[in-house]
Amino acid sequence: MKNQTIAIIFLGLICSSCAVIRPGEVGIKQTLGTFSPEVKTQGTILYNPIISKVVKESTQTKNIKLFLSLPSKEGLSVNAEISILHRLHGDKVASVLQNLGKDYESIITSVFRSAASDVCAKFYAKDMHSGMRANIEKEILEKMKLNLEKQADGIELIAVLMKQIQLPQGLASSVERKLQAEQDAMRMEFVLTQEKLEAERKIINAKGERDAQIILTEGLTDGIIRIKAIEAFRELSKSMNSKIIITDGKTPLFIGNEDKTSNKEVDKKEKK
Repeated sequence: MKNQTIAIIFLGLICSSCAVIRPGEVGIKQTLGTFSPEVKTQGTILYNPIISKVVKESTQTKNIKLFLSLPSKEGLSVNAEISILHRLHGDKVASVLQNLGKDYESIITSVFRSAASDVCAKFYAKDMHSGMRANIEKEILEKMKLNLEKQADGIELIAVLMKQIQLPQGLASSVERKLQAEQDAMRMEFVLTQEKLEAERKIINAKGERDAQIILTEGLTDGIIRIKAIEAFRELSKSMNSKIIITDGKTPLFIGNEDKTSNKEVDKKEKK
C-alpha cells in the first residue's frame, strides 16, 4: 500500500508539472515572472509547478468582430460591421505577452478605432459604399501596423474588412437615385446603339439589293431574253390546258397591235 501511495503521488506530480502543446498553439515557460527564450510549438513541456507555469497561445488566424459608427469627411456617421483578421508569430509570443499581456486583442481593437477614425474622416460617406472601400481598408490596415509596431512585435495583421455598410437614410436614397439614373442612361445608350446598328443593317441591305438589280439589268441582253422566251414557250407547250399567247416573238408575253397576222397564226396553232 505504501508503494502504491508513493506511485500515485509521483504520477500526480508528473501530471501537474507537464503541459501538452497541441497543433496551432505555442507554449512558453514563465518562471518567477520571467519568460523563457525557448518557445515550444508541439509536444510536452516539463516545469516546476511551484515556481513556474506554462502560458499557451494560439497561432491560428483569429477574427475580431466589431460594430462601429465611423465618421465621414462631411461629418456624417456611417454604421459598419468590421472584421480584423490577425494571428501571433509563434517565435515572438514573449514580446507580445511582456508588452501587451494576454488581453492583447483589446489593444488591437483600440488601435483600430483610432486608425479607422483618422482614415475614414478623409473620405466621403458614399466612398465607403463604393469601390473606394478597398482603399479605405488598405489605409486603415497600414496605419494599424505602424501603431502596433511601436508597442509590440509579434502580431501579424492580415486584413481589415468593412462589411454591411449602412449609410444615413437621406444619403442612401440619394445614392440609390444616382445609381438608378446611371443605369437608365446606360440602358438608353444601349437602345440607341442597337437602333443605329439596325439602321446601318437596313442601309447595307438596300444597297445590296440595288447593286443586285443593277447587275441583273446589265446582264439582260437581247440574246438572253430570247433564250428565256423560248424556254417559257416550251414550258407552256407542255401544259394540257387551252391557252392564248400574244407575243411579238421577242418576249414571253406581249400585248399590242403590231404584227397582227403573226399573232393570229400563233393563236390558231395553240387552239389546234
